[in-house]
Amino acid sequence: MSNDSALRWAYLFEHPDADPQRDRLVLDSGGVRSLIVAVPGTSAAPEVALALVRDEGVRLIELCGGFGSAEVAAVTAAIGDDARVAVGHVVFGVDQLTAAAAYAAAASG
Repeated sequence: MSNDSALRWAYLFEHPDADPQRDRLVLDSGGVRSLIVAVPGTSAAPEVALALVRDEGVRLIELCGGFGSAEVAAVTAAIGDDARVAVGHVVFGVDQLTAAAAYAAAASG
């Protein structure tokens, strides 16, 4: 059950052939609504993020570590100068870069 006064945040990650309207998980508890949303590619993230802010009242967008700096900038630009919304980006530690690159190569090919 959704709480209309809940704090709302979303985590976006890339998944092939995802439909952001269908491929999502919503957790409501403790006054917080968390939306875990799959996007078919990083290029879809700006539009999805803007819709989450506009339609769901999301105030924090967190992007998966698979997003590059350009994609993070595109999401931030889509949100605009709305000071109520923060955009964050998960990053991999230096010791995890080899494993992250291997995963990305396997996922893309």
